[in-house]
Amino acid sequence: MQCEIALNAKRAYIVRSFTEDAGAAMLSVRKMHGLGNDFVVLDSRDEPILLPEARIRKIADRRRGIGFDQLLVIEHPAAREADAFMRIYNPDGSEAGACGNGTRCVADLLMTQLGRDTCRIETLRGVLEAERRDGLITVDMGEAQKDWRDIPLARELDILHLPIEQDGVSNPVAVGMGNPHCVFFVDDADKVDVAGIGSAVEHHPLYPQRTNVEFVSVHGDNALRLRVWERGAGITLACGSGTCASVVAADLRGLVDARSAPVAVTVDGGVLSIGIRESDGHVLMTGPAATTFVGEADL
Repeated sequence: MQCEIALNAKRAYIVRSFTEDAGAAMLSVRKMHGLGNDFVVLDSRDEPILLPEARIRKIADRRRGIGFDQLLVIEHPAAREADAFMRIYNPDGSEAGACGNGTRCVADLLMTQLGRDTCRIETLRGVLEAERRDGLITVDMGEAQKDWRDIPLARELDILHLPIEQDGVSNPVAVGMGNPHCVFFVDDADKVDVAGIGSAVEHHPLYPQRTNVEFVSVHGDNALRLRVWERGAGITLACGSGTCASVVAADLRGLVDARSAPVAVTVDGGVLSIGIRESDGHVLMTGPAATTFVGEADL
């Protein structure tokens, strides 16, 4: 018994000493997800956090770091009407302009901190409004970008019929949601080689900033099945901006009517509801957000 007590005391001393020695490097982190699309959330409003690409890649390592589909950093906003600014990084260290599921997660966190059910989040795309109702969060993702220069594409093309063909899939739609998307409509999204085709199309020369790649099949009246390859991240269980882009593309093709009723989109992680507001064309995304854990990490 005395040996066991001594051993436990020694373990406690080692843990305590390590924590004290590393205290200056320890940083509060929050792990969140939206339908399995997972994020590390850092709050840099009190103290700036240095995040060179090498550090981001280390945090993204699911074996030696924490692991994430995107890293979200909360900063003070520049826009007076916003409650916070959200910066988005991919696992490869590149910065993204939009992240729908991540916006819901940060909105959930901010609304809890603010003690209300609405908030405004500034992103590289602009200020996004969010609202919590019945346990779900709706984000106004703004109007989709449909001009080839805004998406952006390398040259002027018909965005509804891009001349891209890869391993049996072809004729995609180009849509921008603050980040570029290439949406393929297929007979069965579950049978598509998402990794093989997605990784190739991500770097297609028509997309100078690379692109997210979506594979969509129609599953009934105003219902879609989606699988996605995210630029800089690979296959993810859900992609908020990709889901929005897919519904916009399907609406443009006449496959759904997102203006009369929300479209139910089944992704690998669950179901998102996407509608297009008739008055201004803004895309409204509704879904859950969850916190996995809160802790400290030596970054």
